[in-house]
Order: sequence, then structure tokens, then C-alpha cells
Amino acid sequence: MTDEPDCSDSLKAFGEVVKVLRRRAGLTQEEFAPLVQYSVTMVASIEQGRRFPPPQFVDRAEDALDGMGVVRAAAKHLSRRPGLASWFRQWAQMESDALALWTYECRVVPGLLQTDAYARAVTSSVPPVKDEEQVSEQVAARMARASLLERKPPIATSFIIEQALIDRGTGGPEVTKDLINHLLERSTRFNVELQIMPLHQPDHSGFDGPLMMLESPDNRWYAYAEGQRGGLLVADPKEVSIMLQRYAKLRSQALTPEDSRSLLRRIRGAL
Repeated sequence: MTDEPDCSDSLKAFGEVVKVLRRRAGLTQEEFAPLVQYSVTMVASIEQGRRFPPPQFVDRAEDALDGMGVVRAAAKHLSRRPGLASWFRQWAQMESDALALWTYECRVVPGLLQTDAYARAVTSSVPPVKDEEQVSEQVAARMARASLLERKPPIATSFIIEQALIDRGTGGPEVTKDLINHLLERSTRFNVELQIMPLHQPDHSGFDGPLMMLESPDNRWYAYAEGQRGGLLVADPKEVSIMLQRYAKLRSQALTPEDSRSLLRRIRGAL
């Protein structure tokens, strides 16, 4: 992630736009924060270019500041920036407040369910070559994000992962066995639903690739999809509806949570 600075030029530009419009409206950060329903700290971070503005912030700031479309236009510039890291930081921020999070993965076990050893094996496998410090930093960030599952109030999560991700044996037998144990433990938690998509499933709704869905505190749904070197946050209700339909279908095609645990135990026993 060294090619994605934490404080990008586009984030700084967006923050300056908000700050100028806020001052034009005669508002302090303390007065502006309740209008956009975010903390003063969050407002300050956005104005300083250190945090991505959530979609709700953009809409509320536009209305509160009578921005004449300027705030939304500046936000669109952010959405066109290439680079998975920048997009994922925005999604990760949205996750922190989400009521529900749904994830379908066909490439790698989702980060929220990874073990340290599995995360290290995945990070080390993908070019460009990384030194130990870079690997450790990325793994630490991924492990820290897993605390989302411990959040209070709790977040309701659903995961659908392909059986092939387990069968692949990333990191070797011991790493895989440890991963399976971790998945079995996670899947017994009250706020975690884990389903495995079996190898043989002719009727499959996930051919367009992985996807993530979340429900925001104001009960709006958003989607996120990513590829090799980029990610896409989807907010348009019609597009989000299509992805919700796909996820619902995937749920019906995957094994039940209990059958998924049974399959994981069988795979573990064969290692």
C-alpha cells in the first residue's frame, strides 16, 4: 500500500472545498457537525484530507452548506481515483458503523475470517515482492480490522466462501488446519453466519466475481466490488438492488451453516 498515501491530493482538495463552504456559511466545525450528523473529530479529519467522506456526509454537507452541487462534484472526483487501497479505506470506514455486512468471496478467505498465518501466506504470495516489514504491516492491518466482529453494538455478518479456497491449501497443511479451526470457531458466534459454496454447484450466481454488501445506520444498502488493481463502491439503488438479488441467490445455493461446518470438519480430517 505504499503507492497509496494516507493523505492524497484529491482528499485534501475535497476537504478544502468543504472547509471553504462551511466558513462561507458562517459555521464552526462544532456547529457544522450536528448538521451532517458526524462528530467534530470526523469533520476535522475530512477537512484535513485524512478521512474519506462517507456518502451520507456528502449528501448532508451539500444540503447544509447549500453547495450548489460543488460538494457532490468534488466527491465524484474521489470516486474516480484508481487504486484498491483508497477505495477500501472508504469501505472500511463505512463498515465500522454498519448494521450488517455480507461478503461473497471466490478468490481468498475474507480478511475478517483470516488467521495471522493465512494472511501472511496470502500477502507474501502476491507480487510485487515484499520485505518482512511490508508483510508484517499489511498483516497487522488485516488482523486489526477483524475486531469489527467484536464490536458493540454488534454487527450482523454473513459470509459465503468457495470450497476451493479451503482446498487450495494456502500456506500448507498446518496453516490450512489452523484456518479451518478458526472458521469453525468464528461460525459459532451469534453474529456470524458462514456458508460454503460446494465445488459442484451448476446453478451459481457468483460468476461476476466477489461482492460485499452493507447496511448503513440509516438503513441504506451499499455494495463494494474489487478486482486486480481497483475497487468500486456502488451506491446507486438500482445497482445495489441487483447485487442484493445476487447475494440472496448465492445464499440459497450455498450449503447451510451446519452443513458448511460439517464439510470443514471433513476437510480438516483429511489433512
